[in-house]
Amino acid sequence: MNDRPLHTALLAAALALAAAGVARAQDALTAPQVRAQLEAQGYTEVEDLEFEDGMWKAEATSANGKHVDVRLDPTNGTVYPAKAVPQLGEADIRAQLAAAGYSGVHGVKLDDGLWKAKGRTAEGSKVKVRLDPATGEVVALEKD
Repeated sequence: MNDRPLHTALLAAALALAAAGVARAQDALTAPQVRAQLEAQGYTEVEDLEFEDGMWKAEATSANGKHVDVRLDPTNGTVYPAKAVPQLGEADIRAQLAAAGYSGVHGVKLDDGLWKAKGRTAEGSKVKVRLDPATGEVVALEKD
């Protein structure tokens, strides 16, 4: 049996996934841009700004003077406060991931204001994803 076509297909899929990751990294906001985005939205005293789990993370003081933990979409700067109430439930997130071609979805939970899950892409790669609590859109994806 000749496995060459299978190897070629797997290599092509791996290269496409790697290219998508590189493109996403190049589109990512820098730390100064993230700080500016937070300040433009009324956050002050931004501390402990770091890139973790495919997203920006920081501690800050909100416009109402409360200390909050936030995460930011690395490409568009959307701010997700850790204590936000999601508009979608776990079943919605599972359905959205299934419709997007993910399989073996597990570990679905609300974490720091975002939905978090693990699963496999349509190409079979193991990934961790973070999803917008209002839309279910994948905002961060990293290999697991």
